[in-house]
Amino acid sequence: MSPFPSSAPPTEDWRHLRLSVDDGVATVTLARPEKLNALTFGAYADLRDLLAQLSRERSVRALVLAGQGRGFCSGGDVDEIIGATLSMNTAELLDFNRMTGQVVRAIRECPFPVIAALHGVAAGAGAVLALAADFRVADPTARFAFLFTKVGLSGGDMGAAYLLPRVVGLGHATRLLMLGEPVRAPEAERIGLLSELTAEGAADTRAAELARHLADGPALAHAQTKALLTAELDMPLAAAVELDAATQALLMNGEDYAEFHAAFTEKRPPKWQGR
Repeated sequence: MSPFPSSAPPTEDWRHLRLSVDDGVATVTLARPEKLNALTFGAYADLRDLLAQLSRERSVRALVLAGQGRGFCSGGDVDEIIGATLSMNTAELLDFNRMTGQVVRAIRECPFPVIAALHGVAAGAGAVLALAADFRVADPTARFAFLFTKVGLSGGDMGAAYLLPRVVGLGHATRLLMLGEPVRAPEAERIGLLSELTAEGAADTRAAELARHLADGPALAHAQTKALLTAELDMPLAAAVELDAATQALLMNGEDYAEFHAAFTEKRPPKWQGR
């Protein structure tokens, strides 16, 4: 994402989620526990705009996405979104669905790793938000459900049909998106949907530890690795290795690369600058 701001000033007033930032680690919490953190139009818009703002500011080096209460996110609010969309025309529905996809793109394109801290339900749009993250850290209570066909819609919502086969393979993705059946934590770990399975109640703590580890590392190297992982999904090998070569040449001119050599020579830990 571009670091260049528009005329609109940055804001700290995010009404539909909770944000805290501690020395380069942002924690974004979906905070409607009474509704299992069901998403509203405002929550989607806040996530989209917050990720863009943090990407421009370049002060965040890792982000944890979490849910308050009994679960991560139960998907779109049945009354505030599903009920409301029944009265929308095609243009309005297209605007809404494009916005939900923009959230997924923002997660994939922001220049810092995103860690989803999962417990309880991650259903519908909540499952796709977790899927879009770079890491999914879950405790044994976590369960995914890609519910879109259950409400009469395509399972390929918000980029799920693009992302899920690349994470778990086409066979598993077909089953999960077509049937919409729950996938509990042990199976999710087995098929590669989880990055890490923790003890019960420990997902938030472990996600925070991972975020701190990433934030203390070479931020520019992490950003470029994430960018290449996304960009090269659809590239032929020749284009991918050329992009790798150009990226490495740029990073070899950076301060962090020289700092590694200096630290190695002086037998000390590197002092990463993200440059």
